[in-house]
Amino acid sequence: MKRRYLQLDVFAGHPGDGNPLAVVLDAEGLDDAAMQAIAKWTRLPETTFVFPPTVPGASYRIRMFSPRREVPFAGHPSVGTAHAVMEAGLAAPRDGLLHQEGIAGVLPLQVVGEGRTRTIAVRTPKARVVEVASATDPRLAPALRGLPLGELPPALMDGGRRWWLAELTDEAALRAATPDWDAIAELAQATDTMGLFVYARSNDPVYYYAVRAFVGAPARFEDAASGAANATLAAWLASRNALPNADGRYRVSQGREVGHDAIIDLHVDGDGEVWSGGRVCDVVTGHIEWND
Repeated sequence: MKRRYLQLDVFAGHPGDGNPLAVVLDAEGLDDAAMQAIAKWTRLPETTFVFPPTVPGASYRIRMFSPRREVPFAGHPSVGTAHAVMEAGLAAPRDGLLHQEGIAGVLPLQVVGEGRTRTIAVRTPKARVVEVASATDPRLAPALRGLPLGELPPALMDGGRRWWLAELTDEAALRAATPDWDAIAELAQATDTMGLFVYARSNDPVYYYAVRAFVGAPARFEDAASGAANATLAAWLASRNALPNADGRYRVSQGREVGHDAIIDLHVDGDGEVWSGGRVCDVVTGHIEWND
């Protein structure tokens, strides 16, 4: 059976800037093993599979897989899949909203504009502050060694995936940082987290923060653009009354150090909900044939 297949660039104004995503439409009939095998074959950060919804009010149902395992929630796959289902005519927003059914529940996505300038933002699962720590904490100190820290203390956040957050003094220090991958991997494994997410204020007119996401486990890599990790940062800033703007909106830059140039829009609304989104580019459109 031929199934519609796309490769997209998420949080990107131009192909190559953001985080790549594969989307398999018409995914009915694929079992867990097949979906995991396809995700391993694409070798992309995530591959999503689209099914008809099973709950009232949902626009579509999604399952997300990394090359290693199924993922309950991630930001860039949610935003990219919403773009894909609209382009394929499988769903259309009502009152500017789509509703995505998945392991994390039914999550709304806000759609603004049309064409290449259209933005899509997902309301992320509520993130909570698990722990506020000291930079001298023996679990953290090796991973933070050599990094000039900012004013806010390090914090452990849980937004479906757990991240350690650390503010650095400025954008230049963040861009120049060299991660200690052994220390970050040890931190991730010891605390059951993704790893270390560092952020710094910027004077750039386009974005307010520059960020970097160092994934320590199960693999070691720097994420090109993470909507979910940035959502945990927004929740942390809100908890400290440190959001940069009164309306709760700001932009971040991520990925330059690994050859990308993603821009992610964050919004903490009046109810304290965090929305994470941006633009999406089509790169590959076609079909996939997967026969066991």
